[in-house]
Amino acid sequence: MAAANPAKTLQDEITCTLCLKYFEDPVSLDCDHSFCRACITQCWEGFDTDVSCPECGKLFPQRNLRLNRQLRNIVEAARELRLQSGWEPETKRLCEKHKEPLKLFCKEDEIPICLVCDRSKEHRDHTVIPAEEAAEEFKVGSDQLKTQTERQKIVSEFQQLRHFLEEQERLQLAQLEKLDKEIEEIQNENATKLSEQISHLNELISELEGKCQKPVSEFLQVRLSEKHPGSPHRDRTAPKL
Repeated sequence: MAAANPAKTLQDEITCTLCLKYFEDPVSLDCDHSFCRACITQCWEGFDTDVSCPECGKLFPQRNLRLNRQLRNIVEAARELRLQSGWEPETKRLCEKHKEPLKLFCKEDEIPICLVCDRSKEHRDHTVIPAEEAAEEFKVGSDQLKTQTERQKIVSEFQQLRHFLEEQERLQLAQLEKLDKEIEEIQNENATKLSEQISHLNELISELEGKCQKPVSEFLQVRLSEKHPGSPHRDRTAPKL
């Protein structure tokens, strides 16, 4: 088995999978995949929450970009090495097997391939498209994923809002029902008190009417005895002639 090409391995490690160029201001996600800060920021444009890794698809509740200083230093060292030794330009990636530019993309194997790979038995019956077209499809797919994520977020927020409103409606109706019962109880208490007062007034009226029907002398005598209880005039009778 042939040993891996160290230069090819290094170039893969320092190349951003979004722009296919050397990392610029590399940042790492919580899944440890790294991208140029500008590339991942553009990929996540319009999203502050529920973002995903373009490489593995892992979802994150919020943005968390960590500056990868070690990777940045490796990229800078590789640039210096390329300038000093005439290393292949960073925009030109070669097939490890045929040493040809990776101008095509195999959809079945999901890997970039060269023109020689395309004519081989390994990829002869596979769907192969230009690398630029594959990059565009990836961007479209990423946009669709962002749209789907945003749609799910909106649906979830409206569901939460609907549940909140339903709960508020239930609480408000319960409070109104309780208030109606309290008002009804107060009205019943007031009606009972009013009925008792009316009954008492009717008794007083009947008593007064009964007194008014008695002779005047008897009425005055009753009034006098009520006013002066124990007075000698109470039992006084006229002297006999």
